[in-house]
Amino acid sequence: MKAYKDFSTFLQGHFTGKVQKISIHAGFTCPNRDGRKGFGGCTYCNNQTFSPEYCRTEKSIGKQLEEGIRFFSHKYPDMQYLAYFQAYTNTYGELSALKKKYEEALSHPQVVGLIIGTRPDCVSEELLDYFEELSTNTFLLIEYGVESTNEDTLQFIHRGHTYAEAADVIRKTARRGIMTGAHLILGLPKESKEMILSHADKISELPLTTIKLHQLQLIRYTQMAKQFEEHPEWFHLFEVEEYIDLLVDFVRRLNPDFVIERFASQSPKELLIAPDWGLKNYEFTAMVDKRLSTLSNLCKHPAPPVPPL
Repeated sequence: MKAYKDFSTFLQGHFTGKVQKISIHAGFTCPNRDGRKGFGGCTYCNNQTFSPEYCRTEKSIGKQLEEGIRFFSHKYPDMQYLAYFQAYTNTYGELSALKKKYEEALSHPQVVGLIIGTRPDCVSEELLDYFEELSTNTFLLIEYGVESTNEDTLQFIHRGHTYAEAADVIRKTARRGIMTGAHLILGLPKESKEMILSHADKISELPLTTIKLHQLQLIRYTQMAKQFEEHPEWFHLFEVEEYIDLLVDFVRRLNPDFVIERFASQSPKELLIAPDWGLKNYEFTAMVDKRLSTLSNLCKHPAPPVPPL
């Protein structure tokens, strides 16, 4: 048994049999790219880092699902799938157009639910009405990119929204009975260790179902890569053991009711500048699990008291 609530066990509570996420690129853009909030996106963003080969905008949602299922089904023929609307801002559009995309994914016979990644400033009350109704009939998780709870950091990375906005929409979403997730990047520029750990305290006050964590990665062709060249003193890139130490402290401060979906991210080698740990995500997670389990066992079985001299 793990020392925290993990995503696989969480899914087992909702489904019988194995369930796999399939990433979908549904042709969305972002208000931080098209001029509504800004141009160029967040300083760290290169969308190629999280788009599998089968995710291409020229392919229909149905075609992407079919190719994704073909990719995974060789090992588990009876697998069911969650359509993961991942690339860019997946609630950014007219409600009628959004419904069409979501319902195209749900119409696939092997798709049993949706995970929708978005920004805190791109969800209307009207859309929440729709999500509330949808969540009564299917598995639905709305994931908000929060990234940091520090307002100065959010401004520095050109995020285009505040933490207060994120906290507000997370509360609004959860109040409707919709499962709600948050994403944080640990190690953003100019954030000290104590600032990073304070994210755990602040985010723990919110009514979240899931949380996703990952280390800061410097990606080629981004504004942040240029910043790193010019001002390396703004950055602290974690070595593996150091980042595990940070995660252990972070998890111990985190609301234990949260489901932790991941601890790290793995960008394509051809795009990654640093840090390059040479580990698969599952290998890294196994290292974190081992450390957390060891600490949990130590807490359960404290060392016997030292007899007086």
